[in-house]
Amino acid sequence: MGHLLSKEASSLSRDSGGRRRRRGRKVPPRSRSCFLRGPCMLCFIVHGASSPAPEPPLPAGDPLLPPPPYAALAAAEQRAARRLLRLPPAVWEPRGRCRRLLLSGLLPSPVRGLLGPAGPPGEAVSEMVCKRKGAGLPACPPCKQPRCAAGAAEPEAAACQCPAEPQPCALPSAADGAGSGGAAPPRCPAGSGGGGGGGRSLSPPPPPAEDEREKEGVKERSGEASCEEPLEHPPGDGCREPPPPPDINQLPPSILLKIFSNLSLNERCLSASLVCKYWRDLCLDFQFWKQLDLSSRQQVTDELLEKIASRSQNITEINISDCRNVSDTGVCILACKCPGLLRYTAYRCKQLSDASIMAVASQCPLLQKVHVGNQDRLTDEGLKQLGSKCKELKDIHFGQCYKISDEGMIIIAKGCLKLQRIYMQENKLVTDQSVKAFAEHCPELQYVGFMGCSVTSKGVIHLTNLRNLSSLDLRHITELDNETVMEIVKRCKNLNSLNLCLNWIINDRCVEVIAKEGRNLKELYLVSCKITDYALIAIGRYSMTIETVDVGWCKEITDHGATQIAQSSKSLRYLGLMRCDQVNEATVEQLVQQYPHITFSTVLQDCKRTLERAYQMGWTPSMSTAS
Repeated sequence: MGHLLSKEASSLSRDSGGRRRRRGRKVPPRSRSCFLRGPCMLCFIVHGASSPAPEPPLPAGDPLLPPPPYAALAAAEQRAARRLLRLPPAVWEPRGRCRRLLLSGLLPSPVRGLLGPAGPPGEAVSEMVCKRKGAGLPACPPCKQPRCAAGAAEPEAAACQCPAEPQPCALPSAADGAGSGGAAPPRCPAGSGGGGGGGRSLSPPPPPAEDEREKEGVKERSGEASCEEPLEHPPGDGCREPPPPPDINQLPPSILLKIFSNLSLNERCLSASLVCKYWRDLCLDFQFWKQLDLSSRQQVTDELLEKIASRSQNITEINISDCRNVSDTGVCILACKCPGLLRYTAYRCKQLSDASIMAVASQCPLLQKVHVGNQDRLTDEGLKQLGSKCKELKDIHFGQCYKISDEGMIIIAKGCLKLQRIYMQENKLVTDQSVKAFAEHCPELQYVGFMGCSVTSKGVIHLTNLRNLSSLDLRHITELDNETVMEIVKRCKNLNSLNLCLNWIINDRCVEVIAKEGRNLKELYLVSCKITDYALIAIGRYSMTIETVDVGWCKEITDHGATQIAQSSKSLRYLGLMRCDQVNEATVEQLVQQYPHITFSTVLQDCKRTLERAYQMGWTPSMSTAS
């Protein structure tokens, strides 16, 4: 637009020295030259074809005042400026498209310098862009520039500019031009074609926010043709498309493996691995097949064990308890292909024999844990192989293996010097000789259990040599006396759990000594022992560490003993009163209310807690049950 108006101004200067057109000549319509919809005074001035009217002489300037702003203009530009300055100020109120014309920087620089700022004083100048199609723009592609927010873009960002054109200046307002009385207009950049008469240069005002009325006007004229192409949204614009929803598969594999490690074997194999091939591959990662719990799965066979061992040869722990379809052959193949096996568990696998335990012992020298309880076919031959091959063995469980005797147990005690846990149950062929062998050769023992074995006080007394003993299970030892128990409590200072259930010989005096001497004792089980209320009173009075006391099935316990231990003990957290028939249930209810930090175990109280947990898990009684 700017070069078009400059072209018109130059045509006026050429016509001033030559031919002049008559006033009455009809002006042909110029649809592509006029950039305003209705009649506008600026259109008649710039595009008028009639000859200029005679102008009165300008008043002589005072030599003391600065020259007028149009003193340095050419003849044609001077005439146009004079016409503009004679107009009343109301004509130049920036309204509608005239305002866009004044603000868009499309007038010649000499005229813009005389008009002053485009708005009234104090009003911010808005960026405007020509929206009229074919408004005399040069034949150049439009510059795609985003509409910037108020105060965030430069003044010239709103005008369509080509690289070869000079940057237009911001227009001064008419009020400033008329009221300043000879103030110097702002200079245009070099090459703009106009020279200002002032001596200082003013920078263009920053572009403020667009007026709301102009936004509504643009919406109303949205149907009109525009000279601009649709603007592309910049990368930081708020109209960008929403990001795609997060995909869990975009997480690193290490994080997904950590998530899958919290799933059970059933959840990984029967749920997660069926989602997609990627998850299936993750579920087959070797770390998930190092510890296998295949217990109670009847579909586990020798062939399946062989496939698992072939795929993952770094298995360190396996549990095949209650797997009735696994034979010695499958266990032997597993042991051969997994020499790094550390923990082997096979409870109630009655079909297995010494061949399986011998294969595990010979092929897995690093074995640390062997739990093979309730295997009727296991004999001392398997134990001899364990004692001679597995020097790192720390945890053994041979409960209810009725063919095991002292012969096999003594070999294990002498060969596995690092043993820490040993548990025997109802092994009638195990006697005091086994207890003595373990006490002498395995000083690191921490947990010892000989429930129901043929052990007497003569063998148990050897356990006093175990300084690291922390848990002792002497349930159902028929020939156990009170003096042996008291001696063990006195000499084993680290003892924190003592189980004396089903020993009728344990009396109140023994319990009193235990309460006094057991400085680190926290758990004391006295189910079905020959004790009275005095034992409970002694525990509450002398012990500062015991937290769990179980005196179920003790017929001599009454309300008095239960009340006294609850009142006097500062450390008590659990009191078992199951089938203590002389303890009234109303007393227990009162104790529950008075001592909420203590859990009282009776038949009724346990039923209430079971129902509360069921309700918390969402269980509701069915109508048929309620009826």
